[in-house]
Amino acid sequence: MPEYNFQSFRVDDVAMRYSVFAPRFFNFCLSLGMQPNRIMPSRAFCSDENQGYPIILIAKHFGTFPFNHGQVGGIVATDRHGPHAHHGKDVVIIQASHVGYDPETSRFGVYRRLQTENQEFSSDCGAICGCLDWYQREYDFACRQVLLDQHNGNKTIIIDNQLLREDRHEGLFPYLDKLAQSQDVIQAYSTAKAFNAAESLIERIGDDWPERKTPIGRHLYPELFQFKRESNDQVASGQLNLNLVKAMPGILTSQSPELAAAQANAQMEFDRTFRTIVKEKAYRNKKVVFVSGIHIDISPREDQLFPLTKFVPWAAYIQNEQGEGYTLEQQELYDALSAQSTENPYKIDLTAAIHRMEDEPEVRLHVDSE
Repeated sequence: MPEYNFQSFRVDDVAMRYSVFAPRFFNFCLSLGMQPNRIMPSRAFCSDENQGYPIILIAKHFGTFPFNHGQVGGIVATDRHGPHAHHGKDVVIIQASHVGYDPETSRFGVYRRLQTENQEFSSDCGAICGCLDWYQREYDFACRQVLLDQHNGNKTIIIDNQLLREDRHEGLFPYLDKLAQSQDVIQAYSTAKAFNAAESLIERIGDDWPERKTPIGRHLYPELFQFKRESNDQVASGQLNLNLVKAMPGILTSQSPELAAAQANAQMEFDRTFRTIVKEKAYRNKKVVFVSGIHIDISPREDQLFPLTKFVPWAAYIQNEQGEGYTLEQQELYDALSAQSTENPYKIDLTAAIHRMEDEPEVRLHVDSE
């Protein structure tokens, strides 16, 4: 499993407007020897309507609407590799988790829905935010039910009995060895047990340690607990949960949990999908480019039709016809994209193409009847 290091996943200084990313990415594919009008792009995006603008720009620059590799949350449907491979000479996959952003409040995880009655804000990505909700409630409970106290001049920690139960299938599980000096109970209460606090915890909290029973709150640091939750990886929501469960302590305690969750999901999907591409026989004898990142859905103003979407690249995998490949890490990928031109002489005029189809002669359908 990849390590979750949200600080290594840069955002603002590598983000590109989609109108810049799309032509650069197309030209990057050409630089690898792919041929215009022979590339079948595919997108692994969430089903939200605000993912439509990137799809339009992909179609404009690649000259065809992309194949659909996506499930809710930006999960890649890896069982679709074979059909995708059969639809083009060379193939491209763009995976992107997404997160909303309100520029007026600088808040991640929300998006203005222009089609709602009052154009109100709602969660974005809904699948990721829905996944976060259960963990957030478990964490909030622990923040209230783990208490800091002092007893006979010693700093103590009081932990709810349910949190101490190790036979649970799901929930937040504190690391007792990091919270307490030992497992020796110094006092038992009706719903909790008290322990002498671990020296490392005492040092970290420092002067904030209270003199009387006080909820630990945000001093319940990510290294002090883990989560367990049963998942079904045969469905997208289950795979999303599997991607996030180990990273969840760091996600919930980050400044922007929704952004951190999108980052973690993109990391996991790249790591997971890359291996399925390497093993896919249908991709042999084809050039393959797989790029992963996140979409920042910047909430539109009332007079805007689409969001000002930005793409934040994370990593890419490039494979030749012989099945030999290599990866580009975030800085390498950003540099490779930045070196490409934003001019694309092969882009299509979607409006003109639609009008041309409207002017085409009618084609009658002849169905043989018995």
